[in-house]
Amino acid sequence: MRAKASGGGRSRCAPWMWSTNLNTIQRFTRLKLQRLGRYHRPMIVHRLTAFLSLTAILAVLVPISSLGAQQREVPYWASIRFDEVNMRVGPSQEYPIEWVYKRKGLPVKVVRVRESWRLVEDPEGEQGWIASSQLTPTRGAIVIGGGTADLREAADRTSALRWRAEPGVVGELKRCREDMCEIDVGGRTGWVDQERLWGAGEP
Repeated sequence: MRAKASGGGRSRCAPWMWSTNLNTIQRFTRLKLQRLGRYHRPMIVHRLTAFLSLTAILAVLVPISSLGAQQREVPYWASIRFDEVNMRVGPSQEYPIEWVYKRKGLPVKVVRVRESWRLVEDPEGEQGWIASSQLTPTRGAIVIGGGTADLREAADRTSALRWRAEPGVVGELKRCREDMCEIDVGGRTGWVDQERLWGAGEP
């Protein structure tokens, strides 16, 4: 999620954005996965609904070499490194903050490099500058589209259904095979259609 810096705002909200409306905060910060029994048909199994807090669905922090990050060619995928990261209107601490991201592990697309700053694009298409130290190359993905996304046991749409994830759930991207990708959401893993993930595939 993210919060607009003081002095501005947008009316449109996304599942990973911060809102001052209490009902919206509760909706967006309690992301749901439905656990399905491994040895039962999805239609007859007793479902366990697991509401995950933001801290339970964040990607794992992985150390990064700043030098290696500087040598990458754009565009490329990266993720928000910390629980709170500022996006600025220009590539310097002197530029004002436009957004404050509050979702560690959120995927972003790096589209330009300028010294120790990165011009990034978020899942909503918003662009701004973030210090390279605030990003990690660990791949993340966010569930997009309408309705829940199926997380399956294998990279096969006929394999057992393990979980269902609502749009806005963020996980660590593990690997992709053809048009399906494996994600890890707080220790809950499964294979998802790549088209339901922003942050997978080529940037």
